[in-house]
Amino acid sequence: MPRLSEDLAFRGLVHQCSDDAVLGALDREPLTGYIGFDPTADSLHHGNLLQLCNLRRLQLAGHRPIALAGGATGFIGDPGGKSEERNLLSIEQVAANVAGIRPQLERFLDFSPSSGASQAILANNADWLGTMPLISFLRDVGKYVTVNQMVAKDSVRSRLDRLEHGISYTEFSYMLLQATDFLHLFDTYGCRLQLGGSDQWGNIVTGVDLIRKVRGATAWALTSPLVLRADGTKFGKSEGGAIWLDPRRTSPFAFYQFLWRSEDAMVGTYLRYFTWLDHQEILALDEATAAHPERREAHQALARELTTLVHGEEECRRVERAAAALYTEDVVSLDAATLTMALEGAPASVLAPSELDGGLEVVDALMRSGLVASKSQARTAIEQGGAYVNNRRVAGIDARIGASDLLDGGYVLLRRGRRELHLLSFR
Repeated sequence: MPRLSEDLAFRGLVHQCSDDAVLGALDREPLTGYIGFDPTADSLHHGNLLQLCNLRRLQLAGHRPIALAGGATGFIGDPGGKSEERNLLSIEQVAANVAGIRPQLERFLDFSPSSGASQAILANNADWLGTMPLISFLRDVGKYVTVNQMVAKDSVRSRLDRLEHGISYTEFSYMLLQATDFLHLFDTYGCRLQLGGSDQWGNIVTGVDLIRKVRGATAWALTSPLVLRADGTKFGKSEGGAIWLDPRRTSPFAFYQFLWRSEDAMVGTYLRYFTWLDHQEILALDEATAAHPERREAHQALARELTTLVHGEEECRRVERAAAALYTEDVVSLDAATLTMALEGAPASVLAPSELDGGLEVVDALMRSGLVASKSQARTAIEQGGAYVNNRRVAGIDARIGASDLLDGGYVLLRRGRRELHLLSFR
């Protein structure tokens, strides 16, 4: 196996480091490193995936990872990457959000004592920031960081340049609070490394400098690139919004499909960032994408690996079965829960079971579902071989849907053409 520093380099995970010595230290000695996650919701999302994977890589290499929940900083919000002030959360909201993200962290990290010296730690900065007197904060932290340094940071300067919004003192203080976190974790756990995205560089090195000035000790900053799409926009930013790790917010099927639809130009990068496939496997998938992009082998590997990590192997198998069956006659084998999951977000209608008495004309069903605009259009679709009931091509314009066509749960799947779906529910 490659050394951790070599693996990070192959995967493109090293954007900046405060001292190249940290890469050698990662290969030579066990370290404690941390990444912070502000609990702005009761679930983490796709934007957190890279840092979750980075913490996992640390632990698997024998280091001790700390996942820091921002129970205190979550009240404020990091100004980095934001054009205006965040809405402040209540104490109850933040507490509920911290509780919500723990199960997701446990999918990536081993918090059990059996992991020995590399046992993961979940810390909450509300435990120390929430009780720190203001005067102590100003005396013990504030005096070591100049305003000149703070306004020079990109995350602050970009907000100062936007005169219509600016930046409040609340968000301006975020950098000092994050530095205080690093100092506390250094004192408490011997944590000498903070990781994060490249947009966190200014905040992280402020903590490095604080530890050097206050404790006379060496700490390190290590950032990874922001995860981008081929056009340079942030990973996954779309009309659909965030892809959540909580299956109650984003179904495992939708999560899988989000990854499966990754752009050809980026799938190799994502395989490096988000999977533990070895280097040769990834290079082989790069070649497969270049030679036969239509087979989507790399996309399937990405979706399978990450869905298994986030939702478990059994759930991933169910998702893949649903994906494979959705456009074939195997759809009749899906149970109601899997079918509902696979068709989440698809147009649907509810009809009375009595509509099936004597059979519901397919022509009528197609029109009422909105897949066609008129009965004549429905007949044309059938005659041209483009209308399907439960993915079986409709043989003639007189075809009817009966009770024997019902899928598990009382559904019938209508399809026009290759991708236009509509789910009829008879209840």
